[in-house]
Amino acid sequence: MTPFNIHTGLVAPLDRANVDTDQIIPKQFLKRIERTGFGEFLFNDWRRLPNGEIDPSFTLNDPKYQGASILITGKNFGCGSSREHAPWALADYGFRAIIATSFADIFSNNCLKNGLLPVVLSDTEVATLFQRAQELDGYQLTVDLENRIVTDDEDFSASFVIDGFQRECLLAGLDDVGLTLRHEADIAAYERHRPAWLQ
Repeated sequence: MTPFNIHTGLVAPLDRANVDTDQIIPKQFLKRIERTGFGEFLFNDWRRLPNGEIDPSFTLNDPKYQGASILITGKNFGCGSSREHAPWALADYGFRAIIATSFADIFSNNCLKNGLLPVVLSDTEVATLFQRAQELDGYQLTVDLENRIVTDDEDFSASFVIDGFQRECLLAGLDDVGLTLRHEADIAAYERHRPAWLQ
């Protein structure tokens, strides 16, 4: 996966709590076996009107937030089913980091395994970011995973906590397959010495 070190990007605010994975990527779009192609269906039921047209009142349809790569959202983001397609859709849309006061555990782990950084900040810090993203055109944040800090060009600065192993995997761009392949030579050596009847 793409390594994550320091990312600066436009912020989009989604001021909703308990956003479940079926809203992030509705079930009817889970037919693909690739990790790509889900971005156009991200938040599909909110982004579109019943007739299928784009809903101009939805945040991500606002031209002000086009090209956003950091999402600010409410508590318990990613609850519901454990579908890995949810972080796939967010990443395919262009998001690199999501900031909230809390995340569903399985969703958070799925994000980390797919190069998407979930950042937990306090209620007060997230409220400040919501206000700035809504009021300031082109509002950007810098998420520094190396130093575990989120900053803007104004006066905002907040530290966050992340598991050390998960942090190292993101910095190096290693998913589960990548971690395994670091031991490819040892695996090959083991296979060469296995009895023929076990192969």
